[in-house]
Amino acid sequence: MITSPVFSGQFYAVLGLARSGMATVAALLASDAKVMAWDNNPETRDRLQQQYQEAIDKGRLVIADPMIADIFGISAFVVSPGIPINRHPIAALAKERGIPIIGDIELFAQAHGFWERHGRRCPVVGITGTNGKSTTTALIHHILKEAGLPTLMGGNIGLPLLAADPLPDGGVYVLELSSYQIDLTFTLDCDIAVLTNITPDHLDRHGGFEGYRKAKERLFLLQSSPHYAVIATDDIPSQVIAKQSAAHLVTVHADNISAEDQINWPNLQGPHNAQNAVLAMAVAHILGISDDVISKALVSYAGLPHRMQKIGERRGVLFIDDSKATNAMATAPALAAFPAIHWILGGVPKTADLDPCKAFYNHIRQAYTIGQAGPDYAQLLREAGVNVVECGTLEKAVRLAAEEAQPDEVVMLTPACASFDQFSDYEARGQAFRKIVEALD
Repeated sequence: MITSPVFSGQFYAVLGLARSGMATVAALLASDAKVMAWDNNPETRDRLQQQYQEAIDKGRLVIADPMIADIFGISAFVVSPGIPINRHPIAALAKERGIPIIGDIELFAQAHGFWERHGRRCPVVGITGTNGKSTTTALIHHILKEAGLPTLMGGNIGLPLLAADPLPDGGVYVLELSSYQIDLTFTLDCDIAVLTNITPDHLDRHGGFEGYRKAKERLFLLQSSPHYAVIATDDIPSQVIAKQSAAHLVTVHADNISAEDQINWPNLQGPHNAQNAVLAMAVAHILGISDDVISKALVSYAGLPHRMQKIGERRGVLFIDDSKATNAMATAPALAAFPAIHWILGGVPKTADLDPCKAFYNHIRQAYTIGQAGPDYAQLLREAGVNVVECGTLEKAVRLAAEEAQPDEVVMLTPACASFDQFSDYEARGQAFRKIVEALD
C-alpha cells in the first residue's frame, strides 16, 4: 500500500468506509497516524472493528462519528468522494473549526510530493472530463504497459489508489479523476493533465454548470508551468479551460484521427473513441513513447466493461452493453456507431432532453424506456417520430427488444441516465443486462 512519513503523528477523521475509505484507514494506520473512522452503515463499522481491533486497543483507531465526537487535534477530514459535501453538515463543522476537507487523492498527492523531494521521480497523468475519461485512462495505461514502463491505473477506476504498492522510480501513475475527487485535492500537480470534454453533468452537486466546469478547471489551475495540459478543444467549455492553463498546452481534436487508421483499432470505434485515442497518443508522445509502440497498442487495446462492450449474439442480433453512458452526450456516439438499433434507455435523468442524440434517431428501429426517466423520455421520442415501448424494467426491455430485433440489428443498453433508481451503479446495471441476455432462449 501507499504510505508516507508525512502522515506520521497526524490525526485524521475518515468519513465513508467503502473501498477507498477502508484503503485510506489502512494506509494511514500503516503510516503511524491516528485515525477516527465512521460510516453510517453499522455492518461496515463492525467489519472495521474486527479487522483493526489491535489498533483500537492501542488507541490508534477510534470508531466514532466526527459530527458528535471530540475532534480536538484533527489534521483533516478525509471524506469519500461520494459524500455530497455541499449538503453534508461536515462542511459547516470543518469551516467552523478550520479543518480542511480532503480525499484519498490529496493524501496520494502529499505522499507523491514527499517522494519527489527525496529523489523518486514518478510522473502523474491525471485525466478528467465528462465523457471518455475511463477509456482514455485505460488506453494510456495500456500504451505504457506495451512500452514496458512500470505503471499504475487508479483514482476513479480500478482498485483504491492507496491500496496499491508504490511504483519504482520512473513509473507512471495514470489517474482518472472525477469532479468530486478534484474538489477534494489541493496539492496534486499533475505532470500531464488531460481533459476529454465538458458537458452538463452532476449539476446538483456543483450548483449548476459553471460550478461543474470550475471543478474540472481546478485540475489545470493546480499545475505548475513546467508541466503539460493536454486538452481536446472540441467543445467551448474545454476551449475556455485551455486559455486559462499555465502549463505547456497541447490541444487536440477528434478529427486529427483518420478513418483509415481508426478502422484498424477494433475496440476504439466511433467518433468518441477517436477523441480518446488522440488524447492518449498525445500523452504517450510527451512521455517519449515511439509511434510504433503506440500504433501496436491501439490495435491490441481490449476495451473496458460496460463501454460499447459486445456481450453476445443471438440469431444474428448483436447485444451491446454501454451502461457507462450515464448522460445523453455519452449515448450519442453509441447511437452513431450502428445503423439499426433497438435502444434501451432510462434511469435517473441528468437532463430533461435527449438533444445530443437527435441526429441519430434515424438509426433507431425502436426504443424501450425503463426507470424514472422512462415516461418523459418516451414522450420526447414519440414527439420526434421514434417508435417507443414503455417497459419500466430492464428485464422486460431486453426481452421485448430481443423478440423484435431482426438479423444484423443491434440491441443496445445505452441508457443516457444514471442507474440509482433501480441499480447500485452502472456496473450492476451492465451486469444485470448481461445476465438477462445470457438467459434468453
